[in-house]
Amino acid sequence: MLAAIILAAGDSTRMGRPKALLPDPTGRPFVARVVRAFLAAHISDVVIVTGSQHAAIVDAIAADRPSVVPVLVTNPQPSLGQLSSLWIGLDVAAKPDINGVLVTPVDIPMVRPSTIRKVIEAWERTRAPIVRPAVGERHGHPVLFDRSVFDALRHAPLTEGARRVVHAYGDRVMNVMVDDEGCLIDIDTPADYEAVIKKAT
Repeated sequence: MLAAIILAAGDSTRMGRPKALLPDPTGRPFVARVVRAFLAAHISDVVIVTGSQHAAIVDAIAADRPSVVPVLVTNPQPSLGQLSSLWIGLDVAAKPDINGVLVTPVDIPMVRPSTIRKVIEAWERTRAPIVRPAVGERHGHPVLFDRSVFDALRHAPLTEGARRVVHAYGDRVMNVMVDDEGCLIDIDTPADYEAVIKKAT
């Protein structure tokens, strides 16, 4: 079995509100959109790691009424970086029957469920330690980490994050070619957000 971890602890105010709560082109909050993408890809164990906006994210998920309610946990120190949120997510998600986790930041909300499925299917065929979608030379999210990689993630330095682990596995990382720019689109600025909304209208 696989679980998903959505990293949504950031408190960026550049967008006027937390990225997790930004409305997608249909009006659905990013965090709810990502949850629905995982559920549509048949991943029912979903963990959301929140920060200071925990209550607002809980309310947003409740209002969206997903078919399976995710587990929401808080990172008390999100300033330590995304890896600290991943550790908290792993503590919740890595139950004995979980053989891997799919990890994505909440500000990459446009990935298609079909892309998630392709990543999962590639892992099921190969059991590669790390699997991620790619468009040409660019790689995206979610990244699937096999259970064999969990200890390496837990011991990675906070200053370098999960990238340290990905680099350490080198050519054992499997890139799955997809036709989905959404797995690459990191909405980091108001201009990024405006471009996504404009493209969808």
